[in-house]
Amino acid sequence: MLYLAENLKKYRIMKDLTQEDIADYLNITPQSVSKWERGETYPDITLLPALANIFETSIDLLIGMDTVRAVETRYNIHKKANEFMRNNQLDSAEKVYRDALLIYPNKPGMILGLASVLALKDESEEAIELIEKGLPLSINEKQKATMRATLCFLYLKCGRIEKAKMLASELPHMRESREIIEPVIAQNLSSDEIGEQIKTILLGE
Repeated sequence: MLYLAENLKKYRIMKDLTQEDIADYLNITPQSVSKWERGETYPDITLLPALANIFETSIDLLIGMDTVRAVETRYNIHKKANEFMRNNQLDSAEKVYRDALLIYPNKPGMILGLASVLALKDESEEAIELIEKGLPLSINEKQKATMRATLCFLYLKCGRIEKAKMLASELPHMRESREIIEPVIAQNLSSDEIGEQIKTILLGE
């Protein structure tokens, strides 16, 4: 029932129906329909077939099972890719994310997931491009903080020292914080050491 309230309103508007119309069809009060759409109460389960019929959809779609399944699918993609990454099977992890992006081309998690793999594979330029594309799309603050910190070191690796310093100065106070990263950025790190910093940020090792 997680998505029922918003779906009831969405389908009603799509069908150009009022709350009063729905109430008349079901022989209930418009106030009941209003409460359903606000998520204050739920319709009796016996009314779901009638509601699905009114909106010419399925009960599964009405209650949001398609959304639930999509979320579970994306979670399993990340889980599989992360297992490959932790086992240093980076080519396999990259394939998981590239395949996923064919289905979810604008999902920031998939874009930034692939960027993470490419950063670990030392394919810095494409990783930078993907992070710069994915960051504005993401609403996950932890993900954004991690990827900004990673981006600092990717900039550094590609010789964009001023960009690395500027971004580091804007980082939040966490593991990826400016207090930790700014002093490291100031060091004369080798390419391997930069790679280790990226690995630590992305994998927590």
